[in-house]
Amino acid sequence: MSAAAALDGDVVTVELADGTRAALHVLALRDGCPCSECRHSVSGQRLFESSRVLPAAAATAAYVSDAGSLELDWSDGHRSSFPAAWVRGEAAAASRGRRAARGLQLWSAELGGAPPEHRWPDVAEDGPARRDWLRDVATLGFAVLHGIPQEPGFVERVTGLFGAVRETNYGRVFDVAVSVGATNLADTALPLSPHTDNPYREPTPTVQLLHCLTSDVEGGHTVLVDGFAAAERLRLEAPSLLATLAREPIRFAYRDESAELEADVPVVSLDALGDVVALHLNNRSKGVPHGDPARVGSWYEAYFALVALVESPELQVVFRLEPGDLIVFDNLRILHGRTGFAGGGTRRLQGCYADRDGLLSTLAVLEREAA
Repeated sequence: MSAAAALDGDVVTVELADGTRAALHVLALRDGCPCSECRHSVSGQRLFESSRVLPAAAATAAYVSDAGSLELDWSDGHRSSFPAAWVRGEAAAASRGRRAARGLQLWSAELGGAPPEHRWPDVAEDGPARRDWLRDVATLGFAVLHGIPQEPGFVERVTGLFGAVRETNYGRVFDVAVSVGATNLADTALPLSPHTDNPYREPTPTVQLLHCLTSDVEGGHTVLVDGFAAAERLRLEAPSLLATLAREPIRFAYRDESAELEADVPVVSLDALGDVVALHLNNRSKGVPHGDPARVGSWYEAYFALVALVESPELQVVFRLEPGDLIVFDNLRILHGRTGFAGGGTRRLQGCYADRDGLLSTLAVLEREAA
């Protein structure tokens, strides 16, 4: 069928030459007009107040141009032109019930044979290499960088490639090393179960970096789990248990000489359509559920089921961070832990937190430049 558009009251029905069909409300079309009178040429921000323009907006004609764009004429003389790609995006959003999101690739232990690895010299100097590195973090949730200078504080420089350091009570940069009288279990030789960091903080840091400065001890292997994959496995096996973890908030807390932090969040966070968007899982800092005993019992059943999946070797990637290696990961998706270590020697990591929006923004700009 040839491209065509029809105006019927408040609805524009359009069919493009490629078969894409969409029914669009005239208010959304006027509100979304992309022309230079309506949008800032650099930021794309709207230049008019929707509440003042839309009530009087009335479309008088709708048609598809020879170039394939949707054209609308308005009673006040304004004209809007929507590229075919925009119409296709609106049609896809309507069919999914949401705007397109960046695709995620869920993974299991099989990824251990080919984890996302990159080299610092390339990422530091080359735009395409940096784009590929950040794309792996966005898609897989983590990536490993090799060849980082073994200089204290260098993790800040790596963070600067895509965003800003998020300072916490642990400072801009924090050490993870064995120490006597440690107040945080991360600073002991004990193994750490897979977890997300700082669930007791509002908002929780969304990106974490860990840089290995020295490591000549036995053990201390890094353990990673795709928390989204574990949650989806739980949804498949026992959807009611996933719903319980998403419904019941738990208080997470941490304190030391200078900080008193707590937050009430569910172990699994879902969006409006039920997709997993965040995990808060940290055995060391979680509180206990409260309320009706039967409800509490149901929560523990669900929690144990998720932990069993997280601790399953088939969902874990295990590798050793060597001096000069750095890992960056999504702290709301990737659970990280380590095996215990013993014997003499030292193991010192330095880490810092950053934010996902900075990483995704930098990636989007690099992809835009490449396109």
